[in-house]
Amino acid sequence: MKFLVLLWSVIITSGMLGFSSSASAEAKESLIVEKKIFELETFQTFAGKTIKQIKLGWESYGELNADKSNAILITHYFTGNSHAAGKYNESDTTAGYWDHLIGPGKAIDTNQYFVLSMDTLANVAINDPHVITTGPATINPDTGKPYGLSFPVVTIRDFVNLQKALIEQLGIKKLHAVVGPSMGSMQAIDWAAAYPNMVERMVSVIGTGHLDAWTTIGLHQWAVPIKLDPNWNAGDYYGKQAPVEGLVASLKLITQNALHPDFINETNASYSPLEDAPLNDILAQHSAVKWIDQRARSRASLMDANHILYLVRACQLFVAGHDDNLEKGLSKIKAKTLFLPSAGDLLLMPRLAKTSYDVLKAQGKDTQYAELKGKYGHLDGFFAVSPHAETIREFLAK
Repeated sequence: MKFLVLLWSVIITSGMLGFSSSASAEAKESLIVEKKIFELETFQTFAGKTIKQIKLGWESYGELNADKSNAILITHYFTGNSHAAGKYNESDTTAGYWDHLIGPGKAIDTNQYFVLSMDTLANVAINDPHVITTGPATINPDTGKPYGLSFPVVTIRDFVNLQKALIEQLGIKKLHAVVGPSMGSMQAIDWAAAYPNMVERMVSVIGTGHLDAWTTIGLHQWAVPIKLDPNWNAGDYYGKQAPVEGLVASLKLITQNALHPDFINETNASYSPLEDAPLNDILAQHSAVKWIDQRARSRASLMDANHILYLVRACQLFVAGHDDNLEKGLSKIKAKTLFLPSAGDLLLMPRLAKTSYDVLKAQGKDTQYAELKGKYGHLDGFFAVSPHAETIREFLAK
């Protein structure tokens, strides 16, 4: 299971989301899906390095039509994977992260579209049995040992190119749409810039067309605790004590950055600055700190510290089109575009999506913009996107 889905599960079981009965009915109608494996013998990265024997997981929902013109690619977020919708079996308690958007009769209608999604390189949740990825924790076929930091730096374009290899293997020449949240939005807009003749529509949810200096510095903070953990050992910890404390500290930052302060304060309503334990013991922690620590630790066992470092770097290197500047990259886009940032997002602030929208508008492109309204901050892209389900449905039909 992925980071946000685990957090989602915690919130649901705490009664915090207040989902309606219709949402519950949708959950019961989830598709039953399977994880498939895509393999490549060799792959050349954007930086010109070679990775051998790549294996990545992928899923699909719905059926590909006769002329293969109804494919929609879903590109996943930082700590997510290809499990965008459905369940692996009826007993699963949690469906894919966008199950409320993807499925029969839903906004991304699997009665009409063939929907597919792929795990990225260096996926963080390497210990999740439903994640299949190649990254620093993978055995290097040339040495018989884990890559560690010898694994090449990878970019958002590399994720896109591997998705393209799968799509070409399926005989698909053009995508009806590419849709993604957060880091997935980076992949979606880069698809439209890198392969403009293959993408008819692009939907960016809680996203951006580039990483500015502020956001790059913020993501750097996610990497720092891992590198400061003595067990990290310059990335050479496989078969030894893993840098668990550094990983937990990183996940605490990710959790805090992804949530709006109002939601955290609401969830910790009983918190008091003058709690007895921290008042009397410098090593004791406030209840709110324990709250976020507990949630981070509950996820750490599924994840790999080096993989977080690689995804941080992939995001830090991002600009749509992987070109000299954002304007040049966006100028290549032919697709219709839709931007759905969250008004309360403090991680990928809405001004980032608005910048791309404004540039595309000035270039005379067909583009739309609307803001999600919710109390979850960045996570509004999962919990507050349903009010824009019809916006997405209509955009896909235009």
